[in-house]
Formats: sequence, C-alpha cells, structure tokens
Amino acid sequence: MSLTIEIKDAKGAKAGTFDLPAEIFDVQVNVPLIHQVVTAQLNAARAGTAKAKNRGEVSGGGKKPFKQKGTGRARQGSTRSPNQRHGGVAQGPVPRKYDERTPKKMIKAALLAFSQIEQEMSESISFQPSLKA
Repeated sequence: MSLTIEIKDAKGAKAGTFDLPAEIFDVQVNVPLIHQVVTAQLNAARAGTAKAKNRGEVSGGGKKPFKQKGTGRARQGSTRSPNQRHGGVAQGPVPRKYDERTPKKMIKAALLAFSQIEQEMSESISFQPSLKA
C-alpha cells in the first residue's frame, strides 16, 4: 500500500499526484524511541571536559603545616587536603565520554517516526505563502 499526495504548482493549483512508499511514510510513532535516540545524540555532542584538581594535582603542600602534637588543633598533614582552603577537590569531576552506542536500526526507526509526526503536523496546519514581489 502506498500513499498518494497531490503536487501543486506555485499558484496552488493541482499539478499532479505522486505515490510515496508506505514503508517510509506509514510507520507507527514510537515516542520513547525518538526520545532515546535524540537524548543519545545530544549526549554524544557533549564535550565531557570538566576537570577538578585533586590533592595530588594542586601545587604546594609538601611540608606539614604544624607539628603533630602540642598545638591543641586537629592534626594536619598537608595544606592541600580537601578540607583546607586552596586544597584539592575530593571526588571531583574527571573528563569522560557521554556517548552511547545506538543501533542503526533504532536511529532509522526514530527518524522515520519523527518524519511521520512532521507529516501529521503539516497536514493539520494550513500554510498560505505570500507571493509578494
């Protein structure tokens, strides 16, 4: 079964018909599939370059800030530990990839379903082009 559409000229008069293959233009709309594919494509576009320095990557902090006993303060081994000002970040972000593997058949099915939605929307919206010179 194929779908038949009307072809119109620039003035809006019927110029002919055209048969569209049903396997492309008559598909079931699967909204969760479209969401999954679009989300995967947007995630793949992310840079993934967020990075924070941990205590080993922050400069300085080689010397013990004060002696272990006798000061009345909590013991400290480095001025660059995460609980210190100017210290490293504990469990901060590291560069990573956000892309997911999406099968080609899923991408194709989602694009066909999306084109079906666009077709249904264009049928319900009337558009009158202005031919002003």
